Amino acid sequence: MSCRLLYLNTHRLSAHAWQQGNLRAEGVFDNDEDGLQQFAKYLGEHSSSQFSLLANVAEEGHALETIPFLQGGDRQTLITRKIGQHFLGTPLAAAISLGYEKSQRKNEKLLLSALTNPAHFEPWLRRISDAAVPLAGIYTVAQLGGLLLKKLGQDSSRCLLLTVQDHSIRETYLVDGNAHFSRMAPLTDSSIAGIASALAAEAGKLHQYLIGQRLIGRDESLPAFIVAHPLTIPAIEKACPEHSKLNFTLIDSHVAAHQLKLHTLPADNRSDQLFLHLLATAPPAQQFAGETHRHHFRLSQIRQGLIAAGLIALLGGVLFAAKETYDAQNLRAEASALAASETDLNHRYQEISATFPQLDVDHETLRRLTNRYGDLIAQQRQPAPSYRMVSRVLDRMPAIVLEGIDWKIGQNSRLTVTNQASAPEITTVRGSIRLERATARQTLAVFDQFVDALRADPANTINVLQRPFDIESGRALRGGDGLDEEAQPRQFAVEIVRSTAP
Repeated sequence: MSCRLLYLNTHRLSAHAWQQGNLRAEGVFDNDEDGLQQFAKYLGEHSSSQFSLLANVAEEGHALETIPFLQGGDRQTLITRKIGQHFLGTPLAAAISLGYEKSQRKNEKLLLSALTNPAHFEPWLRRISDAAVPLAGIYTVAQLGGLLLKKLGQDSSRCLLLTVQDHSIRETYLVDGNAHFSRMAPLTDSSIAGIASALAAEAGKLHQYLIGQRLIGRDESLPAFIVAHPLTIPAIEKACPEHSKLNFTLIDSHVAAHQLKLHTLPADNRSDQLFLHLLATAPPAQQFAGETHRHHFRLSQIRQGLIAAGLIALLGGVLFAAKETYDAQNLRAEASALAASETDLNHRYQEISATFPQLDVDHETLRRLTNRYGDLIAQQRQPAPSYRMVSRVLDRMPAIVLEGIDWKIGQNSRLTVTNQASAPEITTVRGSIRLERATARQTLAVFDQFVDALRADPANTINVLQRPFDIESGRALRGGDGLDEEAQPRQFAVEIVRSTAP
């Protein structure tokens, strides 16, 4: 939004447009009905601008106050009550915190300032409200005095500042950059000599007044800064007393304008343009307008915040779309490269396959056959698990000698691969039992231990095909008649049916 500044004195209001260090006067409106109508028309023509009001009026009061340590709404309520006690409840007031006391309990020191004649501002503020233009705030020349000295590199801890404003001299007593006292003195003689003598005289009067109010010591030396046009400075230097309690420092208004980066140089001794430029570039945090007067300014802030959020969202969307476009382009390039690589590989494959022997089947059929063969190989079952199981049992029984072992799947040897998946494994073990000087009962006991060890696996079903001794029903079991018969190996045969179903 463009920035426009309003300067209000005791007689009229002037409007200025500020842009990049340049001030341009746009109108002067008298404090009468015609001037107010012209001002309302001016506001309607620039309703999209943001306005700030700088006041230079005599009705300005300052007071020091101490309040208990409070926060939030309680603090604001107490400050409003104190302003009402000092300034009869004017709505144009500001409170500046000066810190907290450390010697006693944590009391807060405040500088209360107010424009004590709100009726002088009311017609202008009403036109601003009717035009619905944003008013950033109301400020005073005295309020900007400390900021002016700070920008110019001068010490403003305790000093006097004298400037020429309109047809008067603005005298301000500053402490740590804050105006503790300010008044206007009429300027009857506008000549260079008259201005010089008036500035020197008013500085002495203000010094005596501050001593009388016990704001400074009687023997205390006080810096006094005077802002003047370069043509007036020699006369002011001559008018200022050499031996006094005031240490005068003259500030060239043109040099000050260059330091403040104000491109529009003051044409006379008035410092209005310097303060207006300060207000446009570095407005103070505190101002005198109430929230009622700043309603449209708050709305403009919300509007600008929404626009800024929308622009950020738009920028984020553009960046995201650019990133996605870049990624999509990379994917398309990668897909093109893969397609080219596939084409090259297919061409090379065709070249290589052309050298293969010619078969009665095409390549696709041959590929299906090889894939089917691989599937069949993967479905085949091997005797290794059954052999390992038998081997573990034989390791524990050294008296049994393995003479032969057969392995097959199912009883039918012509099973298909599909049927083989559910058919049991049949392992036939043939062996002999060799024990020295063992009776028949001892031999059968070893055989029974072997069979029990095979039955330990619940997946096994054991069928005895041949026992070491033929035992007929009703016939007693007895040993042989001689030593040769007892030492002869006893052969046996066992069938292990192993189920692989889950």
